[in-house]
Amino acid sequence: MNSYIFILFSLLCFSVFSHANDWPSWRGEDRSGVSKEKGLLQSWPEGGPKKIWSSDQAGIGYSGFSVSEGGLYTLGAFGKEERLLAFNASTGKSVWSLKLGELLTNGWGDGPRMTPTIADGKVYALGGKGNLVCADAKSGKKIWSVDLVEDLGGKVPNWGYTESVLLDEGRVICTPGGDQGAIAALNAESGKVIWRSKEFTDAAQYSSPIVILNRGKKEYVQLVMKNLVGIEADTGKLSWKSPWTGRTAVIPTPIHDDGHVFIATGYGVGCKLVKLSPGGVNDVYENKFMKNHHGGVIKHGKFLYGYSDGYGWVCQDFKSGELKWNEKKALGKGAIAYADNRFYCLGESDGRVVLIDANPTGWKSKGEFTITPQTKQRSSRGKVWTHPVVSNGKLYLRDQELVHCYDIRG
Repeated sequence: MNSYIFILFSLLCFSVFSHANDWPSWRGEDRSGVSKEKGLLQSWPEGGPKKIWSSDQAGIGYSGFSVSEGGLYTLGAFGKEERLLAFNASTGKSVWSLKLGELLTNGWGDGPRMTPTIADGKVYALGGKGNLVCADAKSGKKIWSVDLVEDLGGKVPNWGYTESVLLDEGRVICTPGGDQGAIAALNAESGKVIWRSKEFTDAAQYSSPIVILNRGKKEYVQLVMKNLVGIEADTGKLSWKSPWTGRTAVIPTPIHDDGHVFIATGYGVGCKLVKLSPGGVNDVYENKFMKNHHGGVIKHGKFLYGYSDGYGWVCQDFKSGELKWNEKKALGKGAIAYADNRFYCLGESDGRVVLIDANPTGWKSKGEFTITPQTKQRSSRGKVWTHPVVSNGKLYLRDQELVHCYDIRG
């Protein structure tokens, strides 16, 4: 009897701990890009970590990954439609596929760009033309759908909707943009509108919202072309607004820490830190050290890390804005992920993946490899733009229809 209880307990523990390091949303559970996972390889052998599996079933597009309870979720284009996809995260086998909406087309490559969000056994995904779907995460059965244009009065941005919707306390937070309210809160069970941000009616851009506590009060923070805003979570009322000078496209996700919010934009614009106060919001600094296009910025300790146009890979002091180091030659422009005191840097032009030490003293490589094989279906103007994801001892990479999974456990 004791042996039976021990075995049952062991199986239950495995079930819990095997999913303890899931990645259920864009940039992880808290949207910081920081994984809390430990026990990973601190350096790589020649040729990189061991590949576990590859799949060519992800379709066309730049959509990222979410990982939850053994499932790997992403979006892809097949023919003239976009689909929500579920794979077995351990084997790469396809589990189910659900039609999301019509294909988004543009010169930089067709297909969806957002990352699905997993919460309470459901998966939420937004297509490039604005069709938001909620489905059962295990079966793929559609529960509800809402069109951000037809139902919520939004307007599709130039490169399509790319926002990864936010799930918080039974609310789906999305940014249709427009006169009815730039941001909408929907009931996660039904898709019905809870509120619209009627005081904030800017057009949608490409950033994804985050949730913060501002002096004990929950707010949703979103960045668009001309404004950074905080919206009251319960009411949709505008809590504060800070002007921004975005150009062409505003993409990176805001970063919040210790009553401050950091934002960055490419196209020569740069970055800004604001401080939240009882009276509203005040600029701390604005400079051009972090001109991050769309590869993401991550805060680790007191510093920010990411790729900056013109500066290369950058380490910047979060509170002061001071440039600590930059590296132009080791790797070209790309995306970044963090886990266990290491950054995973992916070069968008060549598919090289470099593991570096996370420190403010300089770029220190701990190994690298190149994604192989790479797609032959990528647009001539497209690149390897899907962000790396680390979850449950595995590194997931995507190049259009090709998905690769690597074992990075120490």
